[in-house]
Amino acid sequence: MQREYLKRTIDSDLLKWKNAANRKPLLLRGARQVGKSSTVKELGKQFDYFVEVNFEKDDLLYGVNAVFERGFDPKQICDELSLIYKTPIIPGRTLLFLDEIQCCIPAISSLRYFYEQYPGLHVIAAGSLLEFALQELPSFGVGRIRSLFLYPFSFDEYLRATNFDMLADALKKASPEKPFSDVVHNRCLQQLMRFILIGGMPEVVATYAHGGSLLECQQVLDDLMLSLYADFSKYKERMPASRLREVFAAVIYQTGGKFTYSKASQDLSHLQVKESLDLLELAGIIYPITHTSANGLPLAAEMNTKYRKFLIFDTGIYQRFLRLDLGQLFAAESLEQINKGALAELFVGLELLKSAPSNYPIQLYYWHREKPGSSAEVDYVIQCNSEIVPIEVKSGTRGSMQSMFQFLSEKNYKYGIRCSTENFGAFQNVNIYPLYAVSQIISPKIP
Repeated sequence: MQREYLKRTIDSDLLKWKNAANRKPLLLRGARQVGKSSTVKELGKQFDYFVEVNFEKDDLLYGVNAVFERGFDPKQICDELSLIYKTPIIPGRTLLFLDEIQCCIPAISSLRYFYEQYPGLHVIAAGSLLEFALQELPSFGVGRIRSLFLYPFSFDEYLRATNFDMLADALKKASPEKPFSDVVHNRCLQQLMRFILIGGMPEVVATYAHGGSLLECQQVLDDLMLSLYADFSKYKERMPASRLREVFAAVIYQTGGKFTYSKASQDLSHLQVKESLDLLELAGIIYPITHTSANGLPLAAEMNTKYRKFLIFDTGIYQRFLRLDLGQLFAAESLEQINKGALAELFVGLELLKSAPSNYPIQLYYWHREKPGSSAEVDYVIQCNSEIVPIEVKSGTRGSMQSMFQFLSEKNYKYGIRCSTENFGAFQNVNIYPLYAVSQIISPKIP
């Protein structure tokens, strides 16, 4: 029995793309099993006809790759696909979905011709390892193809999937000037703990949303981890999957701190570790947080790639890998008691990524004082409109903000943000956002 589709924030962006007058072929990009195919199939219900070409499976069945290998005439391609799938492909009435497109490089190259010669047809392409293929074709569709980026479920999406829509709507209206009551705040914290525990992978969220137990969610996470490891062998020829697994583990163990290459492996060279990190990042399962001096915009102008932290793409995968004590997680008064608060820093970074517009993924930055002997460090530095804003993450309700105030004083910036398990509020020139409200920091407020 097929489960009911769980709505995603990107659904509205896909609908806008469908209805746009000047529309380009769309690339839906994101890590494996984050819900790309499901969102496209849901959009397909808005059309009279839906044709899904899965290059990974259908080439064996129909030899579909040959359709694209013979040439780039989009009308001829559609005529042949229409015969193969026994479905009309009509501009304005059919959604053509090219899934696992990385398995057919000519199909990727053909997308520009759909824009130039067949602009009336709705075409979406996706693939679990698409970024690897795009690296081989860096300028294949500049100006002719649009990209949208999809991540695992955000906390807001999780709330809506589990029938807490009213809580999600209230969150969009809350602010340091309008805090929640203690009752609502505690309800949000309870849901936050559950979300961090199960993570945002669609299959896990769906299991929980449809009545599955937390134990069942853990079993689904185990399955996802096995498939994740199985994919490592596809990342690059002559790159041992065992090496990728070792570096992936190192990222998890070093979450919350600067990544140290020498701690990643005793047997791998600096270059081997770096190559592995690059591949994991390309696959979308780790994200870098790069040091920036943050003296002005853009933040990237003063970044130093020698100093980086890394986040893995999901809190559920993170806690399952570490085999954290679930009983302790629910009994703890704060996340600080669990893995020294790294889980809170991971959650905040992921929420910042997910709250960015789907067509404009943000880069994550942090700051540390570069003076020798100094330990001052701010967990995240972001751009809010035209201002630079530091964010400090606290796993509980306590903790000094010495680094935050030092940063604000040295850089002469207006205000900072503290993310913790406290309710909304303010202290001097620091706004306090609860951990569950990270997405509201850079999202527009609802009056």
